[in-house]
Amino acid sequence: MFTNDRRQAERTGRHGTPRSQYLQELVTQFQNTNNEEAKEKIVAHLANFAYDPYNYAFLRQLNVLELFLDCITEPNEKLVEFGIGGICNACADPANAAVVCQCGGLPLVIQCLSSPARNTVNYALGALYYLCYGSFKEEILKPEVVELIEKYAATDTSVSFRNLANAFLDAHVKQR
Repeated sequence: MFTNDRRQAERTGRHGTPRSQYLQELVTQFQNTNNEEAKEKIVAHLANFAYDPYNYAFLRQLNVLELFLDCITEPNEKLVEFGIGGICNACADPANAAVVCQCGGLPLVIQCLSSPARNTVNYALGALYYLCYGSFKEEILKPEVVELIEKYAATDTSVSFRNLANAFLDAHVKQR
């Protein structure tokens, strides 16, 4: 799961593709295709790489976080889901969270709270948990956002919504 240089060298082998090069190839494929299904698969694949701290520097160098944010603006709900999933996976790292916030990603993540897709909402709740710090906290803790998260915390329809929303509220909202 979590990789280091030694383990990566063992897994890649002498003739394998180095991780940074492989991720660059995925980004290039995404940029060069017009096929929506291919884009979905590529973004899902990139999002799976976003959970591993070994990949964080590569993701920033290759502007993958910005690619995820771009996906959130697409009409294709799968691209939105995989884009916010990648943000959620990556933003546990403060440097990645800073990139997301500095690139104007907070309104996009907050917008995902209103998605009809359950996974998209779950990923948005998880991402906001990690993004709610420092100067960005004020933007996230606007009354309308907190009210929506409180609604998810009280829901009976989704245990994951309730658990993620309660974790967010416990960590970031005073007077609970």
